[in-house]
Amino acid sequence: MRRASRSLAPIGLLVVALLGCAALPARAQTPAASSSEDWVKRLAGLETAPDLDVAALRQQVTERVKSRADAQPIKRPLVAPQLLKLPQLVADIQFDADAAVVRPESYRVLGRIADTLTHPSMLGYKFLIVGHTVSTGRRDINLSLSQRRADVIREVLVNTFKINPKRLLSLGLGEEQLLDATRPAAPANQRVHLMTVGSAIEANPPAVAPATVAPAKAGTQKPKR
Repeated sequence: MRRASRSLAPIGLLVVALLGCAALPARAQTPAASSSEDWVKRLAGLETAPDLDVAALRQQVTERVKSRADAQPIKRPLVAPQLLKLPQLVADIQFDADAAVVRPESYRVLGRIADTLTHPSMLGYKFLIVGHTVSTGRRDINLSLSQRRADVIREVLVNTFKINPKRLLSLGLGEEQLLDATRPAAPANQRVHLMTVGSAIEANPPAVAPATVAPAKAGTQKPKR
């Protein structure tokens, strides 16, 4: 069965991107030796927050998979091309085969990602984690797996590395947006994207007008204390 072949492939890549092609931009390819400062630079440059509805996009992907449209991966159009226009990087995150369990050796990489997200220049942004899989096995299972992997990355960043949960969203795209569409089963397609979607700073509440004291009426005296 094709599903078995997926378990033999290297599992998982994490792309961290400021929300925001058939091929990923060259700047997204992050060498293993890159420093956290380099990651920060790769995530910088978001000029305008994208008009992104994560819930609507998740529903769109689910409906496409259910309808069995674009059955051949090599001919399948990108389901969310707008995501590839944003600053992003790739970091290697390993998962257990066919599971949303991060392997212990990947926690160091997640720690570096947390350091990047808490860099002073990154604190004003929020990010989207996007899960992907290779195109082997059933599309619906791949979609579910990619969502669970994106969710578990978010949970680790929040619970283990104490990233503010309001700064992180998650989305699974399964095999609907392959990095290497000419080789649908290539390990390069097995990845997770983390993308910044805009400002994480809440709008300042309106200033409260200072209380005013009514002037004393003519002919009255202030009580003595």
